[in-house]
Amino acid sequence: MGRLIAFGVIVAVLSAFIGYRIIELQRRALFNREIGQNHLPNCELLKGLEYGSEDITILPNGLAIISTGLVYPGMPSFSDGPGKIFMLDLEAEKLKPVELRIGRGFDIGSFNPHGISIYTDEKDQSVYLFVVNHPEGKSQVEIFQFVQEENSIMHLKTIRHELLHSVNDIVAVGLETFYATNDHFFANPLLRQLEILLLQPWCTVIYYSPKEVKVVADIFYSANGINISPDNKYVYVSDVLDHAIKVMEIQENKALHLVKSVPVGSLCDNIEVDGDTGDLLMGCHPNGAKFIMYNPEDPPGSEVIRIQNIHSEKPIVSQVFADNGSLVSASSVATPYNGKLLIGSVFHKALFCDLK
Repeated sequence: MGRLIAFGVIVAVLSAFIGYRIIELQRRALFNREIGQNHLPNCELLKGLEYGSEDITILPNGLAIISTGLVYPGMPSFSDGPGKIFMLDLEAEKLKPVELRIGRGFDIGSFNPHGISIYTDEKDQSVYLFVVNHPEGKSQVEIFQFVQEENSIMHLKTIRHELLHSVNDIVAVGLETFYATNDHFFANPLLRQLEILLLQPWCTVIYYSPKEVKVVADIFYSANGINISPDNKYVYVSDVLDHAIKVMEIQENKALHLVKSVPVGSLCDNIEVDGDTGDLLMGCHPNGAKFIMYNPEDPPGSEVIRIQNIHSEKPIVSQVFADNGSLVSASSVATPYNGKLLIGSVFHKALFCDLK
C-alpha cells in the first residue's frame, strides 16, 4: 500500500511539473498573442523567391545575398529540392533575384542553407560567404568565395566540430573565424524533446577559429540570430524564448560578457545591424503556435522590431512593420539599405518596402 501511495505521489508531482512547463512554454512561445496590421509604404513582393528567404545580408554596394529553401525539424517547409543562394541588386531599376551558381566540388543535392554572414578581406576586398548548412539533418558551416562577375560562389571549406552540433546563425569575424549560435543544448533528437519541457537557459554561443574552438556564452533559452556591432566590440544575440536581445561585450580571450538584455516582446529571429546608425532590426514571429502548427487558413504573422541606441541607458524598441500573414508570413529577417527595408521569411515570400 505504501509503495502504491508513493507511486501515486510521484505521478501527481510529475504531472504537475509537466503541466506547469507546458503552460510556461505556451507563455514563452506567445501562443495567445494576436497582431494587427502595421504596413510600411510602397511594399513590393519579390518574384523568384518561392521557398523563403530565411536570412539576408547586404553588401555596401547594395547587393543582397539571400539563403532560401531551408528544411528544418519542427518548422514548415514547402521546398521540393535543395536549398539555394540568391543575389539581388537593390540598386537595379527592376528587382530580380538571381540564383548564384555553386562551383564544382560541392554537394549541391544536400545543400540546406540556414544563417549566413559576409566577411570582406581588407587586403584585397575579396568577399567570403559563411553559410550554416544542414545536410541530412547535420550541422556544419560552409565557406564560399563570392565571385560577383560570374554570379557564382566557389566552395572553399566545410567546418564541422562537436561543439557546432545545432548551429542556427553565424557572424564572420575573420577569414576562417566566426561566432555561432547553437539553438539546442542536446544533440540527440529525443533529448531535445525533453529540453523543451525543461526550459533551461543552456543554449550556447561558440567561438570558432582554426586554432581554438570554445563555448563563449551559455545563458540562452534558445539562441538564434547573431550579429556584431559596427565597431566590432559587441556581439548581439537573439534569445527567442526570452523575448530579448542580449548585448555581449567581446573580451580579449574572445569570450562574451553579458552587458544587458533588451526586451523586444516578440520571438525575434535573425538580427541585422545598420552600419550607419547602429540600429538593430529583427524579423520576428509574433505567435509561436501559428508558426509551428502552420494553417494556411490562419497563417503565421510577421513582425519587424527595431532597437535604437541599444548601448544607452534607455534603448528605444519599436515595431516598424506588422502583418497578420496575409501579405508575408513568418518573417525571419529585416535588412535596411538606403532608406529601404528588405524583409525575408522562413518559407514564404520576401518583401521590399520603404523604411520610415
